[in-house]
Amino acid sequence: MTITDTLTQLGTHVQTPASPETAVLETVPYDRVGGPPAIVRFTCPEFTSLCPVTGQPDFAHIVIDYAPDKLLVESKSLKLFMVSFRNHGAFHEDCTVMIGRRVVEATKPLWLRIAGYWYPRGGIPIDVFWQTGTPPEGSWLPETGVAPYRGRG
Repeated sequence: MTITDTLTQLGTHVQTPASPETAVLETVPYDRVGGPPAIVRFTCPEFTSLCPVTGQPDFAHIVIDYAPDKLLVESKSLKLFMVSFRNHGAFHEDCTVMIGRRVVEATKPLWLRIAGYWYPRGGIPIDVFWQTGTPPEGSWLPETGVAPYRGRG
């Protein structure tokens, strides 16, 4: 049996999940070697969800950093999970934290942080940050790389 034998989405045509709740986050084994844990980053610069009140689209730049222990999140399943928010109505804070919690639930990492940089609606950008605890000692942790909203100038 190979790693890909357990994956149901990678290498196949898969419909976009109807909601984040029905989306499946798949994992693959990770053989962590000695030394400080690696930090893995996923960036989703065109994340979309819906305002739960108006139904209008909301847009964000999402950055997920995590230190895997024994499991990695499989990237195609993560993409499908992220796209499933396009028809999901929830506030910025709920979307951001839900993503972080689902990745933690699937991978049980040593540490995770998520940053959601939401584009302005009504003139106010909202940035949401969540993490599971203290970053692993000795790991290099880069800045999220997303500049704060500056408006016009």
